[in-house]
Amino acid sequence: MADKLIIVESPAKANTIKKFLGGSTKVVASMGHIRDLPKSKLGIDIKNDFEPEYINIRGKGDLIKTLKKDAKQAKKVYLATDPDREGEAIAWHLANILKEDENKITRVTFNEITKTAVQNAIKQPRNIDVNLVDAQQARRILDRIVGYKMSPVLWKKVKRGLSAGRVQSVAVKLIVDREEEIEKFIPEEYWNIYANLQDKETKKKFEAKFYGKLGKKLDVHNEKEVKEILENIEKAKYVVSEVKKGERKRTPAPPFTTSTMQQEASRKLGFTLKKTMSIAQGLYEGIKIPEKGTIGLITYMRTDSTRISEEARTAAKKHIVETYGEKYYENRYYRTSKDSQDAHEGIRPTYADLEPEIIKEALSKDQYKLYKLIYNRFMASQMSSAIYDTMSVTIKANDYDFKANGQTIKFKGFMTLYVEGTDEKEQEAEETLPELKESQEVKLQGLNPKQSFTEPPSRYTEASLVKALEEKGIGRPSTYSPTITTILERRYIEKIQKQLLPTELGKIVNKLLTENFSDVINVEFTAEIENEFDEIAEGKEEWKQMIRKFYGPFEKEIEKVEKELEHVKLEDEVSDVQCEKCGRMMVYKYGRYGRFLACPGYPECKNAKPIVETIDVPCPKCGAKVQVRKTKRRKNYYICENNPSSCDYISWNKPKKGEKWNPEEAEELKKETSEKTKKKRNAKKK
Repeated sequence: MADKLIIVESPAKANTIKKFLGGSTKVVASMGHIRDLPKSKLGIDIKNDFEPEYINIRGKGDLIKTLKKDAKQAKKVYLATDPDREGEAIAWHLANILKEDENKITRVTFNEITKTAVQNAIKQPRNIDVNLVDAQQARRILDRIVGYKMSPVLWKKVKRGLSAGRVQSVAVKLIVDREEEIEKFIPEEYWNIYANLQDKETKKKFEAKFYGKLGKKLDVHNEKEVKEILENIEKAKYVVSEVKKGERKRTPAPPFTTSTMQQEASRKLGFTLKKTMSIAQGLYEGIKIPEKGTIGLITYMRTDSTRISEEARTAAKKHIVETYGEKYYENRYYRTSKDSQDAHEGIRPTYADLEPEIIKEALSKDQYKLYKLIYNRFMASQMSSAIYDTMSVTIKANDYDFKANGQTIKFKGFMTLYVEGTDEKEQEAEETLPELKESQEVKLQGLNPKQSFTEPPSRYTEASLVKALEEKGIGRPSTYSPTITTILERRYIEKIQKQLLPTELGKIVNKLLTENFSDVINVEFTAEIENEFDEIAEGKEEWKQMIRKFYGPFEKEIEKVEKELEHVKLEDEVSDVQCEKCGRMMVYKYGRYGRFLACPGYPECKNAKPIVETIDVPCPKCGAKVQVRKTKRRKNYYICENNPSSCDYISWNKPKKGEKWNPEEAEELKKETSEKTKKKRNAKKK
């Protein structure tokens, strides 16, 4: 019989914690949630003031029996689920299922799984925070109502199996809206004029960019304006009119939040959000390290705070001073966003002395990459600013002005260790200018006018979509990854070379929802609801009152939409492909794997076939058409239409006119696609 029973969520976490506690303590895992709303029905008693109808999750009966038995035998039960609203709710459900004396069951949390943190938590138990539980319940119940009431509209008008959701539908809307912006975008012409110049003394060459006339900025819109400027400056003297020297500091980025970790892992490592969170979970719960055993390597990975503890700050200072020197350390505090829950620290390593290289052999390749990213980001956040010497030069050619800017790094500071990534195309570069003086003449080597056109806004990537969701107050750290994963799996959006594009299905679903549920599927409402969840978590609002306030108008809207759409039939998009069986023009339909062609004469004519996409470049090997296909993971590859009968061309890369094919590059792809072909042939034989 154990004196203490500690219940956590995962076996990995249980294994890590066991070694920090004495032999009379038993640590077991609940394997996540043990109770939830039923999947087969709404599971909310609307008439009984929105009372949730929780049931034990299927398949967890034996686990629940074991947990009850362990709890009866223990003198004290500690519910040590994750330190967030979801974890608090799991603890509350456990307490309800175990049905032990409330004095026997207590709640403990720790932001990091280290011996000190775990032992301190056990010494400072508390009651379950009902406000946090209510905030989680409010989210779960509101999302269930929205999903279960709106989704049937999609089933009737588009196809069965589709789903609508409060956050996921707004995320799809952002992507569709961005695509519409891109489609409507009209490029505008503009010109830049560059002067290639040379310092007469040092012979050093540099480039200056056209700025304007008589000290005023002047935009150049067309070739006529360019010619007029060139006529005035081609034979002019180029004289330095102003030299400004200065110093610029660049400060480090703060420690990671969930959002910034996901963005940076996407930019620098190419990780999906789902992969990042899965790896971070493992680093948090515990990794077996030689001579140390199983230990948690990072703090809790679901957070929107950049705050760090004083102990961590002290450990960082010691490590930085010992490794880089006193001048590289700077005691920094970061301002947390006003919308941040600030329940626990930013994401950081639990042990400052465990440098990534020291434990590299104990980690998988991807664990090492993410741990190094987190470690370096945190250490850099406590380091000195980088310092640049800057130089700004204005050069006159008659009445026209050119400007040149240069910078050289004087002290690298935090950049010795880490530089934050960016979604922008241009990165900050170090450029040096010759030592120029006012009134000196420089030699013109040539003028280089360049025509450009304004570009449409960029499509979202996973990283930039997370950034947008966070900035607009949509969702919280725990929701970003599942939201984007869901809309990808539902085929509302697709990912092509990291860019997120809406599918035709996504556009149809978005149009139907935004036109008929504009009060729910909008950014402002979704952000406002998140703030209300925060109010509930702080005990400032009662959760049922929030649901009551929402449900009345929402129910009327559902009834109105169902009546209005009752006699509306969405017309299928007609293709230019003729049905070879009956002669009708085939239409686009949507199935589990996206769009396909079907005969509109169904059920008389049941002809259907996949949509074959081709490119305008012939097969490099035989000259036939090249088809675009997708692997199981939705990655494009290119294959000759005669493959495998008379041509074996297949490639990951889109062919270019005149290029020769290297068959060795296709081996991996051939294996993958040949397995699919074998399965199809075997299925036909059967």
